[in-house]
Amino acid sequence: MALLRTPVRGPWTLDVAEPAADADAAVLALLPVEATVPGSVHTDLLAAGAIADPYLDRNELETPWIGRSGWSYRTDLLIDGDGERVDLVFDGLDTLATIEVDGVVVAETRNMFRRHRVPLAPGVGLRSLAVTFASPWQPFDEASEEDRRIFGAAPSFLRKMACNFGWDWGPALVTSGIWRPVRLETWSIARLASVRTAVDADAETGRVRIAVDLERTRGSRALRLEASIGGVRATARIAETDLSATLQASVPLTAEDVWWPRGYGDQPLHALEIRLIDEATGDVLDEDRRRIGFRSSRIDMTPDADGTPFAFEINGVPLPIRGFNWIPDDCFPHRMDRARIDARLDAAVEANANLIRVWGGGLYEGDEFYDACDERGLLVWQDFAFACAPYPETPELRHEIEAEARDNVERLMRHPSLVLWNGNNENWLGYDDWDWKERLDGRAWGAGYYLDLLPRIVAEVDPAATYWPGSPYSGTPEVYSNDRAHGVVHLWDGWNSEGYAVFRQDRARFVSEFGWQAPPAWRTLTDAVHDDPLTPTSPGVLHHQKAIDGNGKLSRGLAPYFDEPTDMADWHWAMQLNQARAIRFAVEHFRSLRPLNMGVILWQLNDCWPVASWAVVDSAGRRRPGWYATRDAYAPRLATLQPRDEGLALVMVNDTDEPWSGSVHVRRLSFDGTEHASTESSFTVAPGDAATLPLPAEAVDADSPDRQLLVADVDGAARAWWFFVPDREMSYPEPALDVALRAVDDDVTEVVVTARSFVRDLTVHPDRLGAAMSVDDALVTLLPGEITIFRLRGALDDGVRDALAGDAMRSAGDLVRREGRVSAEH
Repeated sequence: MALLRTPVRGPWTLDVAEPAADADAAVLALLPVEATVPGSVHTDLLAAGAIADPYLDRNELETPWIGRSGWSYRTDLLIDGDGERVDLVFDGLDTLATIEVDGVVVAETRNMFRRHRVPLAPGVGLRSLAVTFASPWQPFDEASEEDRRIFGAAPSFLRKMACNFGWDWGPALVTSGIWRPVRLETWSIARLASVRTAVDADAETGRVRIAVDLERTRGSRALRLEASIGGVRATARIAETDLSATLQASVPLTAEDVWWPRGYGDQPLHALEIRLIDEATGDVLDEDRRRIGFRSSRIDMTPDADGTPFAFEINGVPLPIRGFNWIPDDCFPHRMDRARIDARLDAAVEANANLIRVWGGGLYEGDEFYDACDERGLLVWQDFAFACAPYPETPELRHEIEAEARDNVERLMRHPSLVLWNGNNENWLGYDDWDWKERLDGRAWGAGYYLDLLPRIVAEVDPAATYWPGSPYSGTPEVYSNDRAHGVVHLWDGWNSEGYAVFRQDRARFVSEFGWQAPPAWRTLTDAVHDDPLTPTSPGVLHHQKAIDGNGKLSRGLAPYFDEPTDMADWHWAMQLNQARAIRFAVEHFRSLRPLNMGVILWQLNDCWPVASWAVVDSAGRRRPGWYATRDAYAPRLATLQPRDEGLALVMVNDTDEPWSGSVHVRRLSFDGTEHASTESSFTVAPGDAATLPLPAEAVDADSPDRQLLVADVDGAARAWWFFVPDREMSYPEPALDVALRAVDDDVTEVVVTARSFVRDLTVHPDRLGAAMSVDDALVTLLPGEITIFRLRGALDDGVRDALAGDAMRSAGDLVRREGRVSAEH
């Protein structure tokens, strides 16, 4: 018989197994409650009405006892198959689980990131299943006082997503539960215990190497392994007692068959079918169906005169990286369905990104996430699950890490989007810059994982994959981990202390983290926080600001450009605008260094709950102004004005695979449109490179810097701006805008704006016009006489015209002119 997979659908119940000392008696009195699998304790209690939504107001503070308690899930298993073996398979248990069948313990687990298989005793019938979770705090609580002092954090002692215990953008909601699907697998003779597909390609041939491990019920049976792809079939005979097999298929390729990152070609995915067959009967015992893509991948780290580059090459073509860091999109990750993943990744694609870094304090995401990246041509940089902490190198933890790494490399290696395995997030930096060396006093702290265990597993399981020991990391422990000349760096001095102008001092080879914070969209904030009055320092707002001194850093980062507003709506707009400015400033600088710098990855794309954070898409899916700034700064072809050699230059950046040539017109204007100087030139930029065009002094020396600007127009395809003084010193004119609303259809309304005065960073906030509204553009700067059209999508609330004259349409000048806002005539 072929292997039969039967989902365990329940019904399930949830009950407390070991209540914490401070457990909420009112909640305990409601137990047991109906449970959902996949799910978590928190969401089951929420669905039962036993707790308030921890995302709202300060409700999180009522929930710590949940993570300190033990919990039990129960259901009945109906086993009705006639196979020789029945296995109970868990795709994810969070985290310290004891599994009992008919009251007998059959397995114990200690790893959120692994899949678990439990053989059941043969026999048809109904059996009771209980999965009991100990508190995730237990390993930390049971550790010695010395170990707690040395290793510091609860996540260091177990394999669970670190941000579950709280982060500088996330709440402490310490979860337990069956967070991925459960099923019964019934089979006979043999099954595919693991399948590893290594794929490589050149211009004419795609090669697939398939390696399988088997599990048998009895060993004296000859088997056959078959694989088919693209009309090519390969087979291998498996002798009676063998437990593994390999075969290889070579597929003729045309140019249309090769998988490319977005912007460089298409993303064809090819169906690969693998079958395990009983040679005597011809019966299919097990099969695996997956999609693969043919591409080659490497990272150039050849030392050069400037240090050590970190340059991605796909199919032999250097690929400048424009990326986003990804965190779990929900504190309860079972709620992340394919539609939500698609929406978030579409936001990355529409922002011109070509890579997603899956951050090490979160998860190895589900297959649907990587499928979505495959389909979109988004490269994936995957961290192993280590972040910002030393980890003991005990035999028990090492065993779990090895099993976890093998499991996930095997599971994910088929995806053409996945091009890098990275050892950890900021652990080398922690060892170099934080207090670890003194605390550790020679104790092992994880370096053995990053330099030995993990690279060895990657080499064994997926030999073609690229492994890198950490982010940041300079290529060797002997060189400071965040050395700008080598490897990959994280740049946080700007946000933490120096202001974003400091980014321009860095000439980094590859920046894998940098960012700037802002509050979420207004409606996202006010849907979650109900303070009255609502202020930057009201209790709920502060609770949704998790960064250390976060509001202080927001204020100090704003100070060089604007006075901090006292009005909440103005404060909200100022902080969102400053995030957008910081992102644009940093990205344009780093990209102007091509080819010295070959990559930037913004921290971060997404949020897991409504919070002030570095994300450009908030937890409701609303795009902050920073998203639009990133989209524009990530344009594959970018024109940017940059300081060079005590003057100014126009830098043309070409991240496409075709040369870029054209002409550019640079003008120095007064805010009223009067032209004082101009210059024209032509340019040609090679693929993946940048060209620098110095500007003559007479064109860029402003005689009235508070009321003049530079604008560079490139063949109608790109535009760059330069302002000579900060906003606070600019003599912004009184705004004069003509605004007309034009209905396109039931779902689209155009806001047509004609500028009769200079206006900078004009932005429509769609959430102030309707709960489900979106807009196609933001941060638009217009000269007198110019027109822009904002396309709104969704149902408009009443009072749209009044809203556009108030908080729904803002510009930078609103934060300088004391009398206020954009003045719009309708």
